[in-house]
Amino acid sequence: MLSRLTRPQALAVCAAPVVALIATAVFAPLPFSVAQPGSTANVLGSFKGNEVIRISGAPVRRTSGQLRMTTIVATGPDAHISLGDVVDGWFATDRAVMPRDAVYPSGDTVQQIERHNVGQMKESQEAATQAALKYLGRSGDKNIKVSLDLGDIGGPSAGLLFTLGIIDKLHGDGGGADLTGGRTVAGTGTITPDGTVGAVGGVALKTQAARRDGATVFLVPKAECADAKAELPKGLRLVPVTTLKGAVNALTALSKGKGSVPSC
Repeated sequence: MLSRLTRPQALAVCAAPVVALIATAVFAPLPFSVAQPGSTANVLGSFKGNEVIRISGAPVRRTSGQLRMTTIVATGPDAHISLGDVVDGWFATDRAVMPRDAVYPSGDTVQQIERHNVGQMKESQEAATQAALKYLGRSGDKNIKVSLDLGDIGGPSAGLLFTLGIIDKLHGDGGGADLTGGRTVAGTGTITPDGTVGAVGGVALKTQAARRDGATVFLVPKAECADAKAELPKGLRLVPVTTLKGAVNALTALSKGKGSVPSC
């Protein structure tokens, strides 16, 4: 049949399937999510009208400065992400393209994901309380009750900041001053009851959210230093941490202007 067509006609017939494939690739949904900087919350203060950290059974200090946990916002698990969205995200500095399974590893429906994130947040809060009281040598004090409230924010990435907030409210730097030194400190990282800090993902976007909301210091899990430096906003100092003790020591050194402060 092609032998009976002119050259331009033959080229047009052959090109049609290729064009169709390209169009399908451009507009077909892809297994990615597009993320951007989300909200931050000062765990030493209130969030959506509720005090984030409430402690009973022990004297609580008045604090200055801020400890801001950070978040990212991603397109939903059922969002239609095309090749064009992916390309745009790759070249944008305020967005990131991430595999959908890396953002939503827990299920296929919004309800499943929400349940998973709520469960992770609860576990993170319990671990933060245990880690803080263990660090302060008060694990056996049954009178101390800690309640943590971040509304509908889920996931485990606020663990480190929760822990530091509890310590600051109960103990400060141990010498009567605040852990923050009056600064706005932000950060991210999971926490285990023994004080180990874990990686979380989305750090490059979280640094942007932190600087946007006034932070000058950002605590980052050491394993994610490279990601944090990739799009680091001006005026934000990265402090890598692997343990709760290391995070407290770094903040104390910053506050007092003495001692070494690690950097990425």
